[in-house]
Order: sequence, then structure tokens, then C-alpha cells
Amino acid sequence: MNLVIWFSWYKEILDEFGFIRDDDEKSALMLNKVLESSNSLSPADIPIKDMVIVFGAGPSLKENIRDLKNLCLSDFTLIAADGATTALLEEELIPDIIVTDLDGKMEDIIQANRNGSFLVVHAHGNNSDKIMEYVSRLKRVLGTTQSTPVGNIYNFGGFTDGDRALFFAVELGAKIIILAGMDFGGVVTKYSRPDMDTVEGEADEIKILKLKYAKRLVEWLAGNESVVIFNISHGEKLIGVENISIDELMDL
Repeated sequence: MNLVIWFSWYKEILDEFGFIRDDDEKSALMLNKVLESSNSLSPADIPIKDMVIVFGAGPSLKENIRDLKNLCLSDFTLIAADGATTALLEEELIPDIIVTDLDGKMEDIIQANRNGSFLVVHAHGNNSDKIMEYVSRLKRVLGTTQSTPVGNIYNFGGFTDGDRALFFAVELGAKIIILAGMDFGGVVTKYSRPDMDTVEGEADEIKILKLKYAKRLVEWLAGNESVVIFNISHGEKLIGVENISIDELMDL
């Protein structure tokens, strides 16, 4: 994504949420420092196929995973948005790539990483403590920021783990992206909020607003980048994104 365009989005997000850019940049510097001592990756180090499935942590996730297991998943690169990793492990699948700001179920993310998953770790203003706690324990890590790139820290665009996974896939050259568990509605799951006592619950106002921006960014991507996006989730209709059934997906 052109960073001039991204920074117009970023300014809007900072203003909407009251985030502080300096905090984002301090966190990015911290992540860069940690990765300097642990052989950080560049985008060229992470292989990707033409067809990608991005797994979000919405209510459709488990059903979507079970349906997708009827496909030859080795034809796809599997990208998990943070807590979706847990659902994939429950179905005995290891994602190829995990895009995370480290607020999913970390023992599962660490397990997947030990079993081969590449990690795209995002630094933002309120996760510096988790960067210090976890990143040195991880392998095969590429660092990202939503602010100014620095050192080994990249900015490919994107805000939430889910939409950022799409921007990353496009950056690596994906031609077709399938959305699974990307519902963009008012319900959150235990995969998105691992501290929840229930399987699902109502999203709070901040989460709903974040999902609103994630939806807009996916729609922007569909209309402005050279990628075809399909959706098998059961959530909101996305402009420029075609809803598709598993049977239709098998015919791609």
C-alpha cells in the first residue's frame, strides 16, 4: 500500500480513537530493538502462494474451518489473525502465517510458531509490555507498525489483525484471498477475547468501531489493489467482495 494513502487513514484512526502517534512509534522502536538481537525477517523471507485464506476470529470461524477442511488446503497459504490461531489448532491445522499484536492466546501462538508458523508481530501504543515479554521467545518474526517504518519494522497498511493480514498478503503477492471468520458484526468470540467466560458475547463500542474500520479497509483493498477477494463468512456484505460457497470455492 502507498504509505501516503495509508497515513491519511492513520490520521483518521488516531483522531477517532484518541491514540497517540508517539506511543506507536516508541513501541515500534522497542520491537525493532528486540528483533535486532533475534534475526528478524523481511517480507522476502516469507513464502506465499497465489491463493490465501485469511482467518478472522468472528462467529463464523469454526464452521468455516470445518468446511474448508474439505478442500486441498496445501493449495493455499493459511494466515491466522491473532486469536484465530487457537481455533485452527483445535482443528489440527497449523497456520502458515500468524498476524498478531500479541493479545490472542499466547500459548497457542507460541505452539504454532514452534511448529513452523511465521509471525508478523505488530507494535502499537499499548502492547509494548507484551513485546518485551514474548518476542524474544519467538522465532521467524517480521515486525510491523501502523506508523513510520523504522529499521526492521515495516508498514504495509492495515489497522486490526484481520485487515492487516490482507494488506500483508497483498504485499507478498497474493492473487486471490478467501475470508473465513471475518464477520465484522457486533458479536465477539473467545478467539478474539481469550479472557471471556463465554464462547460469544456482545462487542463493546470500541470493538465495534475497530471492526467498522477493518471493514472499510478491506473494501478499500478490494477496490484499489490487484487482488480478488471472496468471503465465506456469514457476516456483513462487503463492497467489492463476492460472497462464495464452499462448493463454488472448490471450482476455483
